[in-house]
Amino acid sequence: MNKLLVFQSDFGREEGTVSQMYGVALGVDPSLRIHEITHEITPYDIWEASYRLFQTIGSWPAETVFVSVVDPGVGSDRKSVVVRTDSGQLIVTPDNGSLTHSAAKFGIEAVREIDETVNRAPDSEDSHTFHGRDVYGYTGARLASGIINFKDVGSLMQPEELILLPLMEPRGSSGAVDGVIDIHDVHYGNIWTNIPTILARENGMAPGEMIEVVIENDGVEAYRESIPYSRFFSAVPVGGDVLYDNELLYLALSVNQGSFAEVHNIGYGSGWTISLRKNS
Repeated sequence: MNKLLVFQSDFGREEGTVSQMYGVALGVDPSLRIHEITHEITPYDIWEASYRLFQTIGSWPAETVFVSVVDPGVGSDRKSVVVRTDSGQLIVTPDNGSLTHSAAKFGIEAVREIDETVNRAPDSEDSHTFHGRDVYGYTGARLASGIINFKDVGSLMQPEELILLPLMEPRGSSGAVDGVIDIHDVHYGNIWTNIPTILARENGMAPGEMIEVVIENDGVEAYRESIPYSRFFSAVPVGGDVLYDNELLYLALSVNQGSFAEVHNIGYGSGWTISLRKNS
């Protein structure tokens, strides 16, 4: 293993939970190289956790171990799993939908259910509400350090047994593409779709054109405008709307030096659909 361990959670920074995860992991192996995606996932938001994993793991080497803990069902009968992606990373997480985007984009090669009788921090048996430390952080550290390998995690499951959230596949036709608002670029308020740039190109849409954008929330129209498709934000005046290709090469929408999500009151998730049509 490469000793890379990457944490993600909805724990925030107000108190000591993140530090406890670090402590348990370093107690397993002080030489681990521990990094973070974020600990600012919206509390209980499994969809957001799923997207942030997908957004991140493709940039990391094979054998990197990710620990993702957004776990509103902690202590219940939901399963705890480790998956190995087709690209070679390991993800330690509750089986509650947080693997949805990674399964769709990277593929799941194999799944094992964590055997908590052996993969649990010592003296934590009576703790039932902090599996991020006691089970996931501890197991992730043991995997990243090489103390255990994937087969030592627990019994095999079929990838088809994983709980996955519903995803709408993007669609294209001549001069048009349709998809969903997958997530917000939180810091800037841009909204990111699940429509790949290549799908837009294949259907005749390219920067320099005006595009009619229609966004609906569960079938109720929330936004309709014709806006420029550009390679950069400053192609429109400050406060102007623009369609662009984000760093993952998916279509996205921005207000130049403003928050598209706040200005237009746009959310994200499977109920937020978007249709783009090339102006004739």
